[in-house]
Amino acid sequence: MTTTLDRPAPIKPNAIPKVGIVSLGCPKALVDSERIVTRLRAEGYQISPDYSGADLVLVNTCGFLDSAREESLDAIGEAIEANGKVIVTGCLGAEPDVIEQAHPKVLAVTGPHQYEQVMDAVHTHLTPPHNPHTDLVPESGLRLTPRHYAYLKISEGCNNRCSFCIIPKLRGDLVSRPIHHVLIEAEQLVRAGVQELLVISQDTSAYGLDIKYAPQTWKGEDYETRFLDLARGLSSLGVWTRMHYVYPYPHVDKVIPLMAEGLITPYLDIPFQHASTNVLKAMKRPAKQDRVLERIQQWRRDVPDLAIRSTFIVGFPGETEEDFEILLDFIREAKIDRAGCFKYENVAHADSRDLPGHLPEAVKEERWHRFMETQAEISAARAAAQIGTIQDVIVDGPSDEAGEFLARSKADAPEIDGVVYLKSEADLKPGTIVSAQISDADAYDLYGRVV
Repeated sequence: MTTTLDRPAPIKPNAIPKVGIVSLGCPKALVDSERIVTRLRAEGYQISPDYSGADLVLVNTCGFLDSAREESLDAIGEAIEANGKVIVTGCLGAEPDVIEQAHPKVLAVTGPHQYEQVMDAVHTHLTPPHNPHTDLVPESGLRLTPRHYAYLKISEGCNNRCSFCIIPKLRGDLVSRPIHHVLIEAEQLVRAGVQELLVISQDTSAYGLDIKYAPQTWKGEDYETRFLDLARGLSSLGVWTRMHYVYPYPHVDKVIPLMAEGLITPYLDIPFQHASTNVLKAMKRPAKQDRVLERIQQWRRDVPDLAIRSTFIVGFPGETEEDFEILLDFIREAKIDRAGCFKYENVAHADSRDLPGHLPEAVKEERWHRFMETQAEISAARAAAQIGTIQDVIVDGPSDEAGEFLARSKADAPEIDGVVYLKSEADLKPGTIVSAQISDADAYDLYGRVV
């Protein structure tokens, strides 16, 4: 997600200092930006929506893929050209030499989730007001998402060492937040009007492993710091709760009954990445894959409306045509509702760069197109099965067409999945949950009317 800024402006003496924010990358980085914004506002800084009102610009970067690194470097350059005073943080900040070589005019560089260092850099280059009004900051903090949904980060870092991924090198090993801290934050968000919680981390299923599932107390009940107890606690808040980045470890099965009871949103975001044993071994993926298909089929029997989204990589070093066909067979049999597909990239510092059998770009491109065509057929069939149903949808806002609103079903996470184009004679406010009768569908989106 990117907050776009545009023009420079001189600093006005005795005015309240203003900081502009450019946030790039995944929802986890967005949460980092929200925490920084909250700290800035708590100290009395104002947040500028554009370059013209900013005394200083903070760029929160992404460094996962080479394309993301280039986007981050371009954003830094744009901010320097437009404003001149730029502080850099985020994943690419873990490589300060890369940033400083490309942009020697940056004021400071800090790594991911280094909130104190970010604030120190801001203090150095933009003096805070003498009397900050801390009561202007809501209990739930300041967010960069719409009021009705929020990302809930439960941990930092990752213990996995997937050969194509550099996240542990950028963000370190798994560090889980104590469960009562997470549940208190979630409760504050709900009190502030949030209707949908999106649970995020690098490996949600591993939550609590690093602190040996330490027990805590919340609202008079005992909870262990683990995935199941987190789901149990969040299910008591009465809002939609989506689980993202869920590796298919066996204990994930224990959360399915909460979905069957309607306590947790029937949606799982599972980064399978591939289905061929040979490729998964080369990727050094965690979690055994031998019974995954069987387990998915059981999940669907227990929760018929379960939606599964995933991400996959095609063209990984050593991937044969047979491996690729195994992947296509898997997404057909698993009936993956939503899928993102990436052509393998030789990411800087990733172990996979040294693997044998790198494929030509033309092969990656051809397999990517075949994957997307297959997935479109699966998604279209899944969507067509929704025609005639009545289901709850959450409203995000009006569309460009009069009398029509953009909404999402329980199968659709914001920004990454489909939408429901919803006809309504009444005005619908963002965050409203209504019943909709689905009248039509295409490969990714649904069309309906308020019942």
